[in-house]
Amino acid sequence: MTNTITRDIPATVSQIQELIRAGCDIVRVSVPDEDSVKAFGKIRKQVLIPLIADIHFDHRLAIGSLREGADGIRINPGNIGGRDRLRAVAKAAMDTGAPIRVGVNLGSVKKSLLARYKGDHVGAIVESGRQYVEMLEDMGVSSMKVSLKSSDVLETLDAYRRFSAVSAWPLHLGVTEAGPLVSGLIRSSVGIGALLAEGIGDTIRVSLSADPVQEVFAGRVLLECLGLRAEGVRVIACPTCARACADVAAISSELEDALKDVRRHMVVAVMGCVVNGPGEARIADVGVACDAKGAVLFARGKPVRRIETGEIITTILNEIRKETPE
Repeated sequence: MTNTITRDIPATVSQIQELIRAGCDIVRVSVPDEDSVKAFGKIRKQVLIPLIADIHFDHRLAIGSLREGADGIRINPGNIGGRDRLRAVAKAAMDTGAPIRVGVNLGSVKKSLLARYKGDHVGAIVESGRQYVEMLEDMGVSSMKVSLKSSDVLETLDAYRRFSAVSAWPLHLGVTEAGPLVSGLIRSSVGIGALLAEGIGDTIRVSLSADPVQEVFAGRVLLECLGLRAEGVRVIACPTCARACADVAAISSELEDALKDVRRHMVVAVMGCVVNGPGEARIADVGVACDAKGAVLFARGKPVRRIETGEIITTILNEIRKETPE
């Protein structure tokens, strides 16, 4: 999801292009006012991937975004202004063929429903989602997906598991308000990863208080780890110890950053010593095993030559370029 001011068309388009380069497949843009609706249409014409309008409170913004070419909308039916206004949004979505994401967050569940479930937050989230989906189904909507999020990972897991047991609608996964980069990555990876490993979920967003490009990169890594997306360079590196003969942390971090735009699926190994180094480097597409004299470069399972420690980054990047022609 973009975090630019949507009315700032150049900034928003620029950020979307960054997200595309990072591997993003679908982008959501907040539409908080009428000026943003107009901007949305202009942005839509300048990007090549599906663009989703994120709407709250004002049903007219949803209808306007759909008229401006939104490929889908995200709404919370509970804050859109009542059944009649929801019906108008549903009709506009059906007229344009755009799917609706029903977004249910714990923070927006009705107080009456929370009271009814007496502290069972998950039960309230699932029932809220069920009611909204049923309303839209009754209005004729046949293209829909659902998200049921909490900032609590265990609640999120339970909500998706319960809902998927009673509904066949596609699910959008995420842990809402997951937090800043490191802690947010951990919470999101546990929540989203566990569900995907169980076969639950169709689209994802890693929600971070950070650069949205980091969200996309994290999502790409998560999908690759689970074998759901064979894309991008996986940099493996030892955690280092007293035997390390190079600054593995700095080298691997710089390589990961330099290779983040490579879409071909490859494994790059940066190993600090000879204990596991040669074995790990040998099974990677490209790798180095460091020792007291420098490092041995491996490519496609075979040792290639010795290199100096200071040459590791440049050498690996050159090897990757050989494997990944422009």
